[in-house]
Amino acid sequence: MCGIVGILADYEVSPVILEALRRLEYRGYDSAGIATIHDGHLDRRRAVGKLRSLSDHLVHDPLPGRSGIGHTRWATHGKPSKINAHPHRAGPVAVVHNGIIENFAALRAELRARNYGPESETDTETIALLCQSFMDDGLDPQEAVARTLDRIEGAFALAFLFDGEDDLMIAARRGSPLAVAHAGGEAFVGSDAIALAPLTDRLIYLEEGDWAVLTRASCRIFDAMGTAVDRPETRIAETAGRVEKGGHRHWMAKEIHEQPAVLDICLNRYLGADAVTLPGDGIDFTDVRRVVMVACGTAYYACHVAKYWFEALARLPVEIDVASEFRYREPPLEEGTLAIFVSQSGETADTLAALRYCKAQARTLAVVNVETSSIAREADAAFPILAGAEIGVASTKAFTCQLAVLAAIALSAAAARRTLAPDATAEHVATLRKMPALLSQALQSEDRMEDIARTLSEARDILFLGRGAMFPMALEGALKLKEISYIHAEGYASGELKHGPIALVDESVPVIVFAPSDPLFGKTVSNMQEVMARGGRVVLVSDAKGLRSVDGAWAEIEVPAVPAIWAPLLYAVPAQLLAYYTAIAKGTDVDQPRNLAKSVTVE
Repeated sequence: MCGIVGILADYEVSPVILEALRRLEYRGYDSAGIATIHDGHLDRRRAVGKLRSLSDHLVHDPLPGRSGIGHTRWATHGKPSKINAHPHRAGPVAVVHNGIIENFAALRAELRARNYGPESETDTETIALLCQSFMDDGLDPQEAVARTLDRIEGAFALAFLFDGEDDLMIAARRGSPLAVAHAGGEAFVGSDAIALAPLTDRLIYLEEGDWAVLTRASCRIFDAMGTAVDRPETRIAETAGRVEKGGHRHWMAKEIHEQPAVLDICLNRYLGADAVTLPGDGIDFTDVRRVVMVACGTAYYACHVAKYWFEALARLPVEIDVASEFRYREPPLEEGTLAIFVSQSGETADTLAALRYCKAQARTLAVVNVETSSIAREADAAFPILAGAEIGVASTKAFTCQLAVLAAIALSAAAARRTLAPDATAEHVATLRKMPALLSQALQSEDRMEDIARTLSEARDILFLGRGAMFPMALEGALKLKEISYIHAEGYASGELKHGPIALVDESVPVIVFAPSDPLFGKTVSNMQEVMARGGRVVLVSDAKGLRSVDGAWAEIEVPAVPAIWAPLLYAVPAQLLAYYTAIAKGTDVDQPRNLAKSVTVE
């Protein structure tokens, strides 16, 4: 979940590394640091807090050098502090690390016995100390790193720099993503394309267990067995490096308002005039008996919505699992299972591990935003969501694009299994084609949602309710609110209200109800009446017909009318904007909420 950058160049690298780290700050922002080699000597600067703290530090205490590594941290071992910030140094070795070293305690005890004592609380410092010990035994840097990699267990992406070696950088990955690049007498290491896009348009994605020895003149890559290998270069799109707020106050606001445009791009890729056109060879659903969907966080709720679509349209049974539970439960997968893995980054550690478990037993499909990611490369097929770079930690446009792709897959399954007639498929396609315009219309109620959010910001607890496909939207709405406003919120199926949650209802607990005027609307209204009878303040989110049918709601938000099955795509907008404006009213950090990071590459 941390961000890594490394550069060998013929110019001062600290300012360039700092700028690259800004592009990676969504991966972690509790501390940051840079190490360089200048006149043959290794030096570093570190600071606690966001990158501006490191930037200020470098103004007062510059860090010269044309070789360097940098890091922005999301803490795993050890609280955010200067001594725990990366790069970590032990003698001639400096290292930055994304991941977790699982056997660090045993290694630390072994190193202490040899008088190599740590200064920090981190697992990462153990890597530097171990490498130092091998160099003290007479090994050169490359040999010392090779021995170090043999000893450490866990998930990691690493970049090493060495005192006295201004033309050497070593990178390695196991479990966590890392890319390298080499061209024109320069070499680069980065956690992803966003960091390096302004510096190079060609990347080499290291494969599992790979490590690379970089100089200004060469790039040698070795596999986990130490055998020299060639890995293909990938051309990255020019747009990969374009990450600007476009006049918006926050990334989240920009990304909410981008949804009509990116959804249109996404749907154009997957929908023809009256049918679905999946990329590549598509999916053969004729012998699919069951779908297993695995994801984390917001992507997990996208899977929950898609379950309704697969089962209603294609009559396919669907099982959904949180990736961190699935991978350790090791469930049996029967013949005819299609396993779908949904991840915005394509690097989510638990989801990637679940994919690897399934590959030998089932066909695997990745739904990802990064087509060059580990999950995309390792799945049998990968369908991009085409949302573009999403910087805000709370997912918005990636969620709606995930829904769009999953909708297309469900419709394709229904057509292949002949559970939908061609004219019915065409009607659904036509409805989905209208979604970008309907999202634009929903955004016009933004001022109303801002007004309601001011009152919501005073609450300590908030409930979200929904029936059918609105149930996972209630879960998603509660998650968004928790993530960025720090208000405790829970989502429930409306019918579950009387089975426990209604005990929380009083005049201080707002209840947000997602209720399109569908066949379940009357039952949802009954649940709302139960809330209002106990003094609860209901915020009803519905279309004009639904709003006309109910009296007594504390507040109302109107969204355009849409066929009930596709309503989740539209109701994402009020879920996101209510959370956004509640966070604004509370004064929290919208884009970089405490304790969170965007790309979860550790367990």
